[in-house]
Formats: sequence, C-alpha cells, structure tokens
Amino acid sequence: MTTAAARDIYSPDLYVAGAPHELFTELRRTSPLYWQDMPGEPGYWAVLKHADVEFVSQRSDLFSAASGGIVLENLEEDRLEALRGSLLAMDPPQHRAYRKPLVKSFTAKVVGGMEARIREITQEIFATLPAEGVVEFVHDVTSSLPTQVIGELMGLPREDWDYIHRLAERNTTSQDPNVGGGEEDGYGPGAASIEMAKYAIGFAMKRRVEEPREDLTTLILESEFGGKRMSDVEFGMFFVQLVTAGNDTTKTMLAAGLHALLTHPEQLAAVRQDPALVPGAVEEILRWANPLHYFRRTATQDVELRGVQIKAGDKVAMYYTSANRDEEVFEDAQSFDISRRPNPHLSFGFAEHFCLGVHIARLEGRVFFEELFASFPRIELAGEPTRVRSNLNNALKTLPVRMYRTA
Repeated sequence: MTTAAARDIYSPDLYVAGAPHELFTELRRTSPLYWQDMPGEPGYWAVLKHADVEFVSQRSDLFSAASGGIVLENLEEDRLEALRGSLLAMDPPQHRAYRKPLVKSFTAKVVGGMEARIREITQEIFATLPAEGVVEFVHDVTSSLPTQVIGELMGLPREDWDYIHRLAERNTTSQDPNVGGGEEDGYGPGAASIEMAKYAIGFAMKRRVEEPREDLTTLILESEFGGKRMSDVEFGMFFVQLVTAGNDTTKTMLAAGLHALLTHPEQLAAVRQDPALVPGAVEEILRWANPLHYFRRTATQDVELRGVQIKAGDKVAMYYTSANRDEEVFEDAQSFDISRRPNPHLSFGFAEHFCLGVHIARLEGRVFFEELFASFPRIELAGEPTRVRSNLNNALKTLPVRMYRTA
C-alpha cells in the first residue's frame, strides 16, 4: 500500500470485494486523520479512529451536518436543501426541535410493544419460502420485514409498500448501476428521493383530510417542530429519511448477519443452541458488518485534530467501518465474536445524531434471527454472495442460500 491509487478509500470500486479492512488498519496506524482526494471536487479528511469519530460526532459546533450534507459529494443546492429537511442533515437546535416530538414513539418500552406484530410478520415471510430450496436471501427474505414494519408504522397503503421499497433501495445504491438505476431509466442522481418526496407530499395531503389514526404519520402531522407544524413539503423531505433508513439499513443488517454466521459455523451453532445469545450476535453483526461506511460533516471553523489542521469548510468523513475495528477499543478487533462484551460500536452513530430507530432495529434483528433459526434448522451458502458497489453502503447485493425446514 504505497501508491496514492492503492490508498484511494473514496473509489466505490474498492468496496465491491468487501470493506478494505487491511488498508484501514494501516491508515489507523500511520495516518488516522487521512486526506483523500476526490475526482472533480475538493477531497476530504477521513476520520478513522474510534475516539476521533466520537469527538466529531459530539462537536456539532465545529462539524456541521447541515452545511454540506452527509455524503462526500457536494450536492446541487436544491438537493442539499431538500436533504436538510431530514434529521440526518440537521444541526442543533433545529435537530433537537424536530427529534423531540418523535422520541416518545421510539422508546424501548413503546417499541417493545411491537414485538408480537414483528414476530408475526417474520413468521408470515418465512411461511412463503419453500420447505427446501435455494433462495436469494437479500431480496426474497430480508427486504420484506423492514418494508412491512415501516409501512405499518407510517400507515402507508399496503399496495404502495413494494413501490416505496424500490425507491428506498435506489436512494441508497445510486453508485451501483445494477441496483440504483441511471439516467437512461430516469433515475439519475437524486431522482428516487424526489419521487419519494412527491409521493409523501400527496400522502400527507390525503391524510390531513382523513380521520386521524394511531400511527407515526398522524404524530408527525399533528406535532409542532420548532414552534410550528410541518408543511406538506417538509413532511415529504422528512418522510424520505425515515422510510429510507428504516428499510435499507435493516435489510443490510439481516443479510450481513446471516452471512457472518454462516461463515463462522461454530458461532452459528452456539446461537442455534441458545437463543439468549441472539442479542449479542446482533450487536456484533452491527460492529463487524456495519450497514454504512461513513457520514460526512463540514468544518465550521479551523480546528486541530491529532496534530492535523482542518480548515473551515473542509469535508470531514467519520468512518464507522474503521472505528468499529479500532484496536485501541476492541480486543482482537478483526475477529467476529458474538460474546464480545463490551461492544461500543458506532454503527448507530453517536451523541446528537444517535439513531432514532435503534430500538426497532435491535428488535427486528433479534426477532428475525430467533424465528429464522426456529423455522430453518439448516441453512447453507449456495453460491458466492455479491456486494453493492458503494463507498457509502456496506451491503450485500445477493446472498444465495439453501434453506431446510428439517435438520
């Protein structure tokens, strides 16, 4: 790893074979705050150490989510402004004002009340699968659970769930032409987000004239955010983040989790024998195969970090994929270990932007794997998995497995 090309952690092509953990390990040792050039626009500082990612996350006064957005590419102003309508790209005090009315719907106690329904949905998904046969696990199995959960949470019409899921997938996989589409089919940069926002605006207009229901849409439309209620356009932008995050990251976690366990058969056997190990397995899956490689911030003023001078306006990327394997925090950091305690991974973010849906994600993961192993006592890889071409999404594109209802 001596040439600039060999150290290019921006290129989406680098991630097709999996996260470059050897390179990240070297850079944590030699250049933990690493400057990466980008084609056609200014480069960025890659923050690779666990403590530094926590620091950048905590200091929203120094590192802004709203100023330049959360992806490495500088967006057109209209797309950036739309992104600022999501929690991910808000800074305090706006972020707190928008988050506060929603927190009560995402507490551990409230989410715990959803367990029976999530278990029922999971059982229904597995009931559609053959008693024995090869399935493509990413799309035929894992996609359905988060799609149905977010659909019921938001009160979306059932007939729209698949359509919304396809848009959510395009939102997060635009760097992969085989998944995210392209200009030739009308899905160029930002097109899926715009289409989803338009759908949500129409959905909000319809819901405002209907009787209120006990769902998240009613809560959002009837709550005040920063002293005022959301307009339909603001709801549309907010909807894009909630639905996209709720769909894609959970799908990624479930598929990556099964793959991790299948490639560590002794730990898969332990989980099958003792379902009480599942929550710890979910946490290790999140650390070892975190759904997102990074989020971006923009420096609001000159600041020094690890002896490096970051200038106001510089892009700064918090690399969770690197921080989650920081040797100073995790013993035997490259190993997959479902018994790891403690496990302070950063896959849900940290501080101000800690994931609002953390309890739902953990519940979905636990219930999914409990029901999967109860329904299919034998699961085997049936081919080589493929990965999404993306420097943002750490996701499998396909995972062929053979599943058996009998041992």
